[in-house]
Amino acid sequence: MRLRFRDCVLDLERLELLRNGVRVPVEPQVFEVLAYLIRNQDRVVGVDELFETVWRGRIVSLSTLTSRVSAARVAIGDTGGEQKLIRTVSRRGYRFVGEAVATDAPIPVPRTPPRQEVRFCETSDGVRLAWSRVGDGPPIVKTGNWLNHIEYDWESPVWSHVLHWLARGRTLVRYDARGNGLSDWEVPEISFDAFVRDLEAVVDAAGLDRFALFGASQGCAFSIAYAVKHPERVSKLVLYGGFARGRHLRGSAIDIEQGEAMLTLMRTGWGQDNPAFRQVFTSLFVPGGTPEQMDWFNELQRKTTSAENAVRLRLVSDRMDVVDLLPSVRVPTLILHCRDDAVQPFAEGRFLATHISAARFVGLDGRNHLILEDDPGWPRFQREVGAFLAGGS
Repeated sequence: MRLRFRDCVLDLERLELLRNGVRVPVEPQVFEVLAYLIRNQDRVVGVDELFETVWRGRIVSLSTLTSRVSAARVAIGDTGGEQKLIRTVSRRGYRFVGEAVATDAPIPVPRTPPRQEVRFCETSDGVRLAWSRVGDGPPIVKTGNWLNHIEYDWESPVWSHVLHWLARGRTLVRYDARGNGLSDWEVPEISFDAFVRDLEAVVDAAGLDRFALFGASQGCAFSIAYAVKHPERVSKLVLYGGFARGRHLRGSAIDIEQGEAMLTLMRTGWGQDNPAFRQVFTSLFVPGGTPEQMDWFNELQRKTTSAENAVRLRLVSDRMDVVDLLPSVRVPTLILHCRDDAVQPFAEGRFLATHISAARFVGLDGRNHLILEDDPGWPRFQREVGAFLAGGS
């Protein structure tokens, strides 16, 4: 049996503690203290109770117990001052205040970020964009989407598995669109047309003649526009979790009102250390994520852009409209969408497939907008995209 909490997994059978998939050496008594506190997380565990269960009635000092609890805190990344996971309850004992859940899921193995070339190019309106190239093989370009960071994404439990897979046997080119990541934040224009020009600038800077194009979420719309404008350069088009019409064009009055409320949250709470405001977006993008994945996505949003730019980016996304371009897509297209996506409805994926004559549609099991490594649809995603990219042009 394994217990997962934050970025840790406690393997009760193998008596191992792992943080971010890396084994942390823990003394047996420290492990027992930690395991007992977590198993009894719904209550305060008294000092006498810990003496009886861990030391089996042997006479030891209170300082011995205190040192073991402190060691347990260090092992799981807690601190005595903050006590975010193990709290000292004055005169009563200790309590584990994190949220640990039993899991049979495989423990993720940390991946070493590949060696990538990070370069900069300049757009026609003078914006500097950060772009990167990694891997060897046929080129595939991933367009920008809601908040990327070409360095942090490799470490992210939300994005890293996708990037590693895309770069396997291929040359992966990706970039941070204007307003986020390593690209310029202070920019005069954030618009749909500007995002298409960003993609054009990166492709030209990378010296690519013909390549597969991968778009996710609102990146699908940029990909569609580019493929229509430059069909001779796009060999295959892969669209995941995308849409042709933004919320303001397809949604009801309630949807639009909720969208306005989101913008207010962004303006007032985006940059705060307290992640409560950003958690609203995280809960929509990865509702089935682990606490570790949610923490990562919360922090990634704060590091990747400012509150002002988050609002500007969201306004563009809510008003996107590429419906008229769909019949003009002539390149082979694969469209994938999770059935219970909470950000972009499944119907929007079907809408794309219905109006792109060269498209094949695949519905994936899952409810996360950003497909996670332990999602039921991830294995099929790999099979479908892998076969599509390997097929003839």
